[in-house]
Amino acid sequence: MAGMPWLTVLIVVPLAAAALLWLVPPLHRVARPYGIAVSLVELALAVVMTTQFDTAAAGEIQLTEMAAWIPQLGVSYALGINGLGLAMVLLAVFLVPIVLLAAWREQEVVPDGQRVERRQMGFVALVLALEAVVVGVFAARDVFLFYVLFEAMLVPVYFLVGGYGGPRRRTAALKFLLYSLAGGLIMLVGVVALYIVGPGGEQGFLISNLVGSLETSVMGERLLFLAFFIAFAIKAPMWPVHTWLPDTAQQAPAGASVLLVGVLDKVGTFGMIALCLPLFPAASEWAAPVIIGLALVSIIYGGLLAVGQRDIMRLIAFTSVSHFGFIVLGIFIRDQVALTGAMVYMVAHGVSTAALFLVSGFLTRRGGTQEIPAYGGLQKAVPVLAGTFLVSGLASIALPGLSGFVPEYLVLLGTFRVSVVAGVVAVLGVIIAAVYLLLPYQRIFTGPTRDGLADLPDLGLRERWVMAPLVVAMLALGLYPGPVVDAVTPVADGIAVDQPVSIDTADPADQGGSAK
Repeated sequence: MAGMPWLTVLIVVPLAAAALLWLVPPLHRVARPYGIAVSLVELALAVVMTTQFDTAAAGEIQLTEMAAWIPQLGVSYALGINGLGLAMVLLAVFLVPIVLLAAWREQEVVPDGQRVERRQMGFVALVLALEAVVVGVFAARDVFLFYVLFEAMLVPVYFLVGGYGGPRRRTAALKFLLYSLAGGLIMLVGVVALYIVGPGGEQGFLISNLVGSLETSVMGERLLFLAFFIAFAIKAPMWPVHTWLPDTAQQAPAGASVLLVGVLDKVGTFGMIALCLPLFPAASEWAAPVIIGLALVSIIYGGLLAVGQRDIMRLIAFTSVSHFGFIVLGIFIRDQVALTGAMVYMVAHGVSTAALFLVSGFLTRRGGTQEIPAYGGLQKAVPVLAGTFLVSGLASIALPGLSGFVPEYLVLLGTFRVSVVAGVVAVLGVIIAAVYLLLPYQRIFTGPTRDGLADLPDLGLRERWVMAPLVVAMLALGLYPGPVVDAVTPVADGIAVDQPVSIDTADPADQGGSAK
């Protein structure tokens, strides 16, 4: 199996399954079990692929595939993953079957039976197609291929939100699309310019050929960096280009929000690590102080806005703005420890946020509203749901022993090694996080049970099967994060600079050490 094109297989299987589901009407009646079966096969293939990955050389690109695509334009079909790419692919294929199982009872309110089947089929087909594109993005080693897949992600997400979301779903889907297209258009200018200043030729867009070979001025490199960074910042999302996320998360079905925030938004921070830092090292260092400032604003602003939310899905969205601030801080503080923490954070956040969105979806399906003030005292009525929400939230705010602790600790440790000021501000975000999690938990689950809520059903067997792997993953990443840390540390070793960025007035050497 050493010569098997694993990454292509992981792209083709869900994409072909989605097309088959769409084109074969008899499959519409079994869309839900069909989708879960395909996603489990995909997960199994990814696990087998992982056995072919050499973790001792996780900093190198492995499982590579390359073929000419459009040689006249320098475009290649080039795939490959390092430790970070492997972690992101595994996160994506892990979450998809959970999302499909969680959505088993959705799209059943339409009275026309045939239309119900078509809606269920459409949802499953879109999720499988999205899975294929996401795997491709994390594996792309050609900048043009990366851009094509980066834009292709918009299509299934747009229809998932616009076709299956809440009452203002079309407005939210359009806002998401416009923001993403704006970032993609800016990035396209950078892609074209990158080929012009690169080595050119039939493989002119290969990342390996572009690194260290750009012939451009200092200003030219900075403009190229900004073209890519702006698109990634919108996708991430960072303040002040984050405003599409709360509206989208509020209107999207819970499963779509899981894939959007838990996986797709990681493409933004993945792009910063995989493209911005290696392709534009000098420009990345030049922009780092400003980006660090924006990341700190995202941490505080996202946390404070989360505290004031009445809608639980908007609350989770704003917590993610804060969490992505930590990730971007870890990336651009340019410390090896912080960068390692940022990569682990991407995985941990994907798991805990998925759990929060799904358990909140189960809650609002029972209560009929996403408004937090409509609930109260539910801990007595739905103890398993309450406990799952609490564990997911505690993982999100980095309680020791759960998934968020190690990456947040590493980001803060690396940040303090470079800048005490930035570290102190980031710690304030940790304090705010405790408020935005514990306050809604208190309002929803503690105290006397509100009228009409005492008879709400607790999580059923299927819903417990949905939450169980997420809880196990949060515990595993908290108690034994070694495999993930070992996979991404060599990637950080190959990227982190010898001299970290300083945003304090003191010399970086006086801040307690430097990056590796």
